[in-house]
Amino acid sequence: MRAWLMDSYEGIGKLRFGEVADPEPGPGQVLLKIRYAALNPADAFLSQAMYPAKPSLPHILGRDGVGDVLALGAGVESMHVGETVGILRGITGVNAWGTLAEKTVVPAANTVPIPEGWSLEQMAGAPLVFLTAWQALTQWSDPPAPPAEGSVLLVTGASGGVGTASVLLGKSMNLTVVALTRNPEKGTKLRELGADFVFAPDGTTLRDLVKNSIAPKTIDLAVDTVGGPQFNDVVAMLGPRGRISVVGRSNGVVPEFNTAALFFKRNRIGGVSVLDYSADVAQGVWKQIVDQLNATRRRPVVDQVFPFEEVKSAFARLAHGPMGKVLVRVLPIAGS
Repeated sequence: MRAWLMDSYEGIGKLRFGEVADPEPGPGQVLLKIRYAALNPADAFLSQAMYPAKPSLPHILGRDGVGDVLALGAGVESMHVGETVGILRGITGVNAWGTLAEKTVVPAANTVPIPEGWSLEQMAGAPLVFLTAWQALTQWSDPPAPPAEGSVLLVTGASGGVGTASVLLGKSMNLTVVALTRNPEKGTKLRELGADFVFAPDGTTLRDLVKNSIAPKTIDLAVDTVGGPQFNDVVAMLGPRGRISVVGRSNGVVPEFNTAALFFKRNRIGGVSVLDYSADVAQGVWKQIVDQLNATRRRPVVDQVFPFEEVKSAFARLAHGPMGKVLVRVLPIAGS
């Protein structure tokens, strides 16, 4: 089969398009013929040894995807050959070969049906970012639960995969959503997705703009996907007992962070990692996500679909800043 092979930890630019033997499913696994794969920033981090996992080489990246079941491993009785499924979080693309290949092996427990009314493209790009956004929104109570209705949610990097997922889920939870993006066109699209307020994160007036727009309310929860210098603004905009769910750091390290900024409003910061979800928990959370989106008649946002041969261009688009998810079409749909 054809696949994009990672022979070193020298970054996406060193990926090699080549041929490898077809994988075979073991007990509890299924072999999928991949239709669409989705890219995530974590793929690029892993390719540069900037991720906890260090899979043996050659490795195949790709955590999300949709494919047709070609074969069942021993003990798999809940699926059938020919069924089209999506992939939830798991070892795929992390410690096991991923979806940037014509075929891949996935634990049956990490697969889900395509929700009714969803396209294959929408399904392919949704799992990782929506599971991440869900955890970011619900992790502050025990057991996890959505914020109280009417709470104010701030989303940084709101046009990205986790950003758009956070906006959509936030609105489905009846939150007031403040979205940050530098691109006016993307700002318009975020308003179409339901964001109540959209601001550019640049400039010295951001804090006042947000404060005056949502007054007398304050920021209850922030989903931060970018880090960097802007993180200090996010902390400053939090209200009493405000929380920050840290998802990414695309803008680099946080400079000169003053922990005293957390003291008097009793603010809290927490990391997000869907690797913490077991297969069973991920399945349950995914059902809630689909129900939330269906209830509000919203769907995952797809930015652009690239041919399989143009994976490096797709990663370049991801690095540039998409509006939603960047996908790769691995194999044509039957009859097309």
